[in-house]
Amino acid sequence: MPTEREHRRVTVEPGGPILIDGPVQVQLPDGTTARSDRFVVAVCACRRSKRYPFCDTSHRKKIRDD
Repeated sequence: MPTEREHRRVTVEPGGPILIDGPVQVQLPDGTTARSDRFVVAVCACRRSKRYPFCDTSHRKKIRDD
């Protein structure tokens, strides 16, 4: 597991989630922290996820107009 000083890979998927090598802690605007110990974590970028801040593939249900 990387320490705080080591770099983590972050991949932005066009039209999809942000993929982060895990484990991760995501600090939300309300001050709470969401945690995931998964190897790769998909963080929602569209805010449609019912599991926000984590992606549940809700972005696939609607076609985006870019």
